[in-house]
Amino acid sequence: MTALVAGVDSSTQSTKVVVRRLDDGRVVAGARAPHPATEPPRSEQDPRSWWQALVTAFAQLGAVAADIVGISVSGQQHGLVVLDSDGQPLRPAKLWNDTESAPQAERLVSALGAEQWAAACGVVPVPAITVTKLAWLVDTEPEAVPGIGSLMLPHDYLTWCLTGRAVTDRGDASGTGWWDPASASYRPELLAAAGAPDRLVGCLPDVLGPTEAAGPVTAAAAEELGLPGTVIVGPGSGDNMAAALGLGLRVGELAMSLGTSGTVFGVSETPARDGSGLVAGFADANGAYLPLACTLNATKVTDFVAATLGVDHGHLAALALEAEPGSGEVSLVPYFDGERTPNLPAATGLVTGLRPGTNRAQLARAAHEGVLCNLLEAADALARAGVTAARSTGGADEIGLRLVGGGAKSPAYRQILADLHQGPVRIPDDEEAPATGAAVQAAAVAGETAIDDVIDRWGLRSGGTTVEPRAEADPSIRSRYRLAAAAAAELSTALS
Repeated sequence: MTALVAGVDSSTQSTKVVVRRLDDGRVVAGARAPHPATEPPRSEQDPRSWWQALVTAFAQLGAVAADIVGISVSGQQHGLVVLDSDGQPLRPAKLWNDTESAPQAERLVSALGAEQWAAACGVVPVPAITVTKLAWLVDTEPEAVPGIGSLMLPHDYLTWCLTGRAVTDRGDASGTGWWDPASASYRPELLAAAGAPDRLVGCLPDVLGPTEAAGPVTAAAAEELGLPGTVIVGPGSGDNMAAALGLGLRVGELAMSLGTSGTVFGVSETPARDGSGLVAGFADANGAYLPLACTLNATKVTDFVAATLGVDHGHLAALALEAEPGSGEVSLVPYFDGERTPNLPAATGLVTGLRPGTNRAQLARAAHEGVLCNLLEAADALARAGVTAARSTGGADEIGLRLVGGGAKSPAYRQILADLHQGPVRIPDDEEAPATGAAVQAAAVAGETAIDDVIDRWGLRSGGTTVEPRAEADPSIRSRYRLAAAAAAELSTALS
């Protein structure tokens, strides 16, 4: 028997499972099952649907599941899962992209001050952060609060389904707004600021170390998933933390992820404390830190433009690459679902620079440039916090910017990012970095070895495609974008 490990990525849209060999990391199987669709500003899912998706995905693996020795779960960050004393969900989970808690976020920041929040837990509350969702629950559904037996995040819920233990890890815990990565401790006063009764501190999960086992899989879970009863379950983590493991990300490197949302993050040896709220001072899943900036709007923007122009994704990318850099002075601000970075939950998208001669190719390019300019603004915020990407032109191991997520498949996103970045961009071969990172963690826990040893043994830093800039830097693209973004922010304020 060849020992295998499974990495699970439970995202907003679906559950993905990748099964790899424990010894060399070779992929032997994969599976996927969808989650219920959501539509912000209210974005909620029944946590039980995630477990059902996991069961459905494992059913696709067949006999492979019998050789699995370890499993870990990567999950969408920030979602608020509230269970009763019997472990049943009291209500649907409020997800990261639910913006109904915007008033609570504003109140929490006003009460303590942005700098105090950053100092206390590394994050300044915006609607995405879990503490604002708890404040929303206290304000809006106070009758549910007395029945809370456990407060969890999405990945914690699946780990609980696997093991029967209420545990989390430092990476995902650092995105709640009530756990401090610098002191590695819960901050009860931040829960109290959300209006939570004191007893809820006792409803929080234990925080495990990067290679500390959550426990063996329960007999019931093993039967449902077709797993041996001896499978060891890792602590899991948030999706961005797992992606950093899957990429083998090191200090001096940035990753940009293009999915439903966009993220830019890098590994740091010290915690980040950004009072502006643009950079979240997260912990990573390997004992260090993962400062991160997140935008709510990424590939959904180009999906919308493709549908509007009546073309598929391949045709949209071809159109975008036909247009000259700068999109004929057309700028698209991608605040379709409001925005998190910058914090504009009520904002909408905006297009400027339209003229009678504006063509389809310019609109297609403006959509890609708008998404990427927004993320590069987020990367600038990371740089101000001390996290930058090296601009080496050496081998793949030395390239400082990696592009991952569904959008990384697009030749337009790849090339336009390299042009705007004015440096090489590496696109890893592995398209499922969070699931791979979860598998790395599972291998470390099951094999009782260090995470870095698994990354090296599996060769996760090698391979991939490198895209070089093909155009000289055009500073007017970003400057026009900033002007358009400022107009979108002003319009949002005027209309709110």
